Amino acid sequence: MATKTNDTDLRILLDNVEQGNTQLPEFQRSWVWDDKKICKLIESLTSGFPMGALMFLEYGGDSVKFKYRLFTGVDKTKETVTPSDLVLDGQQRLTTLYQVLKSKQATTTRIDTNRDKTIYRYYYLDIRKCIDPYADRLDAIISIPENKQLTTNIGRDVILDLSSIEREYENMMFPLNIVFSQIETNNWMLGLFQYYSFDKTVCEQYNQFMTTVLQSVTSYKIPVIQLTKDTSRESVCQIFENVNTGGVPLTVFELVTAMFAAEEFDLRKDWETIKYYFKAEVGYPPLNRAKKNNYLLWDVEETNFLQAVTLLVSYQNSIKNPDLTVSCKKRDVLKLKLSDYLSFRDTVVRGFDDAASFLVHQGVHSEYLIPYVSQYIPLAAIFAYDNMHNHVLSIQGNLDKLARWYWCGVFGELYGSANETRYALDIVDFFKWIAGGDVPDTVSRASFLATRLLSLQTRNSAAYKGVLSLILKQSPLDFMTAQQMSIATYLDEDTDIHHIFPAHYCEEHKLPEKKWNSVINKTCIYASTNRSIGGRAPSEYIGTMANKGLSQETIDTVISTHLVEPSLLRSDDFDKFIIDRATKLLDCIASAMGKPVASRDSEDTIKEFGQKI
Repeated sequence: MATKTNDTDLRILLDNVEQGNTQLPEFQRSWVWDDKKICKLIESLTSGFPMGALMFLEYGGDSVKFKYRLFTGVDKTKETVTPSDLVLDGQQRLTTLYQVLKSKQATTTRIDTNRDKTIYRYYYLDIRKCIDPYADRLDAIISIPENKQLTTNIGRDVILDLSSIEREYENMMFPLNIVFSQIETNNWMLGLFQYYSFDKTVCEQYNQFMTTVLQSVTSYKIPVIQLTKDTSRESVCQIFENVNTGGVPLTVFELVTAMFAAEEFDLRKDWETIKYYFKAEVGYPPLNRAKKNNYLLWDVEETNFLQAVTLLVSYQNSIKNPDLTVSCKKRDVLKLKLSDYLSFRDTVVRGFDDAASFLVHQGVHSEYLIPYVSQYIPLAAIFAYDNMHNHVLSIQGNLDKLARWYWCGVFGELYGSANETRYALDIVDFFKWIAGGDVPDTVSRASFLATRLLSLQTRNSAAYKGVLSLILKQSPLDFMTAQQMSIATYLDEDTDIHHIFPAHYCEEHKLPEKKWNSVINKTCIYASTNRSIGGRAPSEYIGTMANKGLSQETIDTVISTHLVEPSLLRSDDFDKFIIDRATKLLDCIASAMGKPVASRDSEDTIKEFGQKI
């Protein structure tokens, strides 16, 4: 990548915008400055103050072949022009300057206090104020509605009328949208002189205005940094993110969308179809089947999907050529070919579908219980590759290994940040593992401390969600109905996470919040059951269970399915309950991870719980 920097006349820059020689890459979002900000830009321009450099990307290289579009306001007949440059930084400044200084249409802007309301304005310079050494330049900039009348008293009284050229002359208001047309500027000047019968004072005022203000505009230069056409896609993305601090951050998906659009493929529309399948009870056309677990895919984002496709393509290529490295980092996604995307897209959709079904069998009965959406990426890619080849996941032993890998990722809390390297390790290591190799890095690296249970206080934690999912995986029974919590009843009964020793009871008895508000004292119950329990002592709501017609034996069975000792609830023995439940949860976690939980007899554990767990 090479760069060139040079000061360029604003006149040339705007001419290139007008002719379509300078355009915007498709990934540049359209957004507009508010009216006050435009006036501030005009103030800097007419005062000769610098407004920062622009950054262009030379168009034409294979690596930066993006779809492009004209600036807002440019004649649509220029859509056939192939640009020489694309603007990476400076879109809004150039858009604003083009509309204000070149276009005969009103400038699109917004009211500062209401950014959702689009307004249209023309901009003028008050000649007398511009040459007044005591006047503020900003006060000399007039923003006027598209009917060219400023009003007050809810539109009843016109305080400034510029709706005709004679009115412009009368008020000594110069229209900025003619400043770069020598003919129009000269004709306007001549008309002004004639309107005032060549009054000497007016002529002197205009000449002073022309030399001190208009010439500052027409001779204005802006530094332009130009990136050469050999700039990589990753560099373009990074540069855009670095310079676009005032706008909406650019995503990898938008950059790939722009690249695919250059090949006449609408990635955004394609993703909308996939996302609709993920969100609705409809079949995805290539799979021709309805979804049952699609609510678990609601939070899958477009970038997650592209990474999964890239991971699958990369892994598939590495099987064919072992010298290739498996990777799905940003630079790899940006190198994704449209042909590969089209070849693997449907397989990856099915991979996400199978991943959602897998999560249901792990007790993930709600999108709110998904520990890491990012873990979907390797999981979907693993299912997708298996569907393409030997279907080893149809063997229960291999599916058990996948479950162990999954739970190690959850309780090892290994997916909380950028994990592109881990995704690649996951798919490579997993298939080696089921072929007789070593356990994956995610499995060997994962560990869980006994004291971690006490710090799991909210569902913001992946491990917190994991504990509740493990309980649901045991198919627990609802406290009041003794109904098994299947995936269907979980949703139908508005099930949620609630305290076993109710919060009100714990606060009333001044029990330690660190314990009673931890996941140790929580489980999933139906909304109606929670209302029946209220804030009463466990021994009391167990009585309600009996009143609901449940036998003593059934009550014990129901409570036990939540990894709770019934006798400890009957006696309201909170301290023993915490020890017993923590022990059972740790046993369950150890079983899911396929390895012991660390520090169950450490000094920290004994300090926190009063004994080893």
